[in-house]
Amino acid sequence: MICVLAAGKTITFAAAAFTLTWTHSIERTRWQETWSVTPTGLQLTEARVKGSGAGMEPGDDAVLKDGWWVWRPRLAPQERLLLAASGATGEGWTFCAVGRCALIGDRPADAAVVTACNVHD
Repeated sequence: MICVLAAGKTITFAAAAFTLTWTHSIERTRWQETWSVTPTGLQLTEARVKGSGAGMEPGDDAVLKDGWWVWRPRLAPQERLLLAASGATGEGWTFCAVGRCALIGDRPADAAVVTACNVHD
């Protein structure tokens, strides 16, 4: 189960994986990440970027697929993801899981937090 806290509301998704999509504020290039919920935290399983540039170089093992650089980042599981929108792109983050999507962090300084929900709370 995944919890997204944004704009003072918590949205829950009965899912074991999700995708985050956003536009890089400087390069104006689309970026996507796929994450899984694991017993040790949120695990980044795949990253995709529609180009390269300042601060968004594809991983060493990236391959070009349908116009996207795709790779498997080496990142330890994360307890939570803290997302903040700069306001420079005119949009926030698109969070999608099990066929549902939500726009989060679409206003400057409108932070969002993504965590695995503790189902025992």
